[in-house]
Amino acid sequence: MKTLLVPIDFSPVTKAVVDEAAMLAQSCKGRIVLLYVVQPPVLVAEYGGVIEDVVPLIEAADKAATQLLAQWRDYLKDSEISTKTVKVEGFPSKEIVGQAKEVEADYVVMGSHGHTAFYDLLIGSTTSGVLKKAPCPVIVVPARPATGRGSKK
Repeated sequence: MKTLLVPIDFSPVTKAVVDEAAMLAQSCKGRIVLLYVVQPPVLVAEYGGVIEDVVPLIEAADKAATQLLAQWRDYLKDSEISTKTVKVEGFPSKEIVGQAKEVEADYVVMGSHGHTAFYDLLIGSTTSGVLKKAPCPVIVVPARPATGRGSKK
């Protein structure tokens, strides 16, 4: 049985990524591991007084991520694909590569947000980081217009 690691971020490209992974899993009788990476907040010392206000926001985001992962797992129930959800904290490209190794993924199926080259230069591209270090093939699902096949649920 093939294992597909499917990192998602709940953005508009998520449905297209999950749908593509489902088609691939059905064709190779595979299983899907849905992954969400909770990014640690970037805190600057100048905003120390605000730090205590951040904790409830982080907890709320964590709870929401758990619920959204469950919704995507349920979305795949109808297709009868074996699906597991994983939520980890860290930096996305590093955690995705680490999880690909841990679950012994045969493929990583992830989305591309279609940012500009300037954005990727300044911020970095998760997809690019995964492509460089993944232990298996990476299938990149391009961002699509909201009216296309990859539109929101």
